[in-house]
Amino acid sequence: MPALVLVGAQWGDEGKGKATDLLGSSVDYVVKFNGGNNAGHTVVIGGETYALHLLPSGILSPGVVPVIGNGVVVDLGVLFEEIDALEARGMDTSKLVVSANAHLLPPYNRSLDKVVERFLGSRRIGTTGRGVGPTYADKMSRVGLRVQDLFDEKILRQKVEGALVQKNQLLVKVYNRRAVTVDEIVDELMGYADRLRPMVADTSLLLAKALDDGANVVLEGGQATLLDVDHGTYPFVTSSNPTAGGACTGSGIPPARIDRVVTVMKAYTTRVGEGPFPTELTNEDGVRLRKDGGEFGTTTGRPRRCGWLDAVVGRYAVRINGTTDFVLTKLDVLTGWERIPVCVGYDVDGVRHDEMPMTQTEFHHATPIYEYFEGWNEDISGARTLDDLPAPARRYVEAVEELCGAPISAVGVGPGRESIIAVRDLI
Repeated sequence: MPALVLVGAQWGDEGKGKATDLLGSSVDYVVKFNGGNNAGHTVVIGGETYALHLLPSGILSPGVVPVIGNGVVVDLGVLFEEIDALEARGMDTSKLVVSANAHLLPPYNRSLDKVVERFLGSRRIGTTGRGVGPTYADKMSRVGLRVQDLFDEKILRQKVEGALVQKNQLLVKVYNRRAVTVDEIVDELMGYADRLRPMVADTSLLLAKALDDGANVVLEGGQATLLDVDHGTYPFVTSSNPTAGGACTGSGIPPARIDRVVTVMKAYTTRVGEGPFPTELTNEDGVRLRKDGGEFGTTTGRPRRCGWLDAVVGRYAVRINGTTDFVLTKLDVLTGWERIPVCVGYDVDGVRHDEMPMTQTEFHHATPIYEYFEGWNEDISGARTLDDLPAPARRYVEAVEELCGAPISAVGVGPGRESIIAVRDLI
């Protein structure tokens, strides 16, 4: 069977966990292929809210095998905190599989992440301070630690010694922090080895065999298209590739085995952290969207910046990811607006752009060009078909589909698992 990729269209927090949950009964494996505990999914099931950070959201669906792929960076303390919290609420986590090639997030990278952000001051990126960026930097610099290293203490110790040669110079001489000892790092990490060992596998091989056997595999990205380190609003991005291409490198599944790319887009736009955001509302309309949408970060609790839907971003997400289907979420949040703007292009110094500007400078100076759509006042949370929606809401969905250039296959109309309109089968 072919695999399906699920990614975010905007700056994250679009409701990818809800989309994965929608697929749950048809899916055998859900793979987290990028990021760490610097992002999260919030899933509501039966009135219960589950906030996930490292764990794939498929872990909430009985029968699904959740997989942490090789492209993820793993803070073991956070991983086991999440597992323990779910098990305390009666959830089964016994099927979890972790890639032997996934990188470990060591304590010294959390320290560095925080002090570097403070040091940058007004030039800060707006990271979560979880140590994810420095850990990806270690990976690319080939001084990282991998899950498999926990099972050879000699190798682990050698790698930690090599990493600390540079890390301690930075901590002590640049940032005036205490030096870290090899023993404290090795002892902390080795303390997780026995519990982790039964979960670890060659996940690329596991997934290849699963696909050969006819299993349905969903590759679930953290963050979103405009936070991609190559294709996002650099440097205000994450440190991995949360786009469809990253699904292949982060899981070990080749492109030829993927036939569907589902891109999740919120009915308006949000982002956290620093960086340009053309449709951002800094007035009371933005406050209203934040309040009505409950727009506070799953991982940090930070209030999200809010603005209108940006179809330029939508078209860009289609192009970068090869989107075959959109899932439009949080349409219900727009209930009660007299009219709803959608950004259809940008004005950059008097020049109209219908596609993403080439340079960071142009994007930073982009002024949105809006089209306006009639609003609605009816409660749509009970809608289960498009025909159940009031006419203006249907027209809004149709307009977004046309403006962004890919079919909308599902529409979220409320926070619960059942609050979704399935327009077309995704699997």
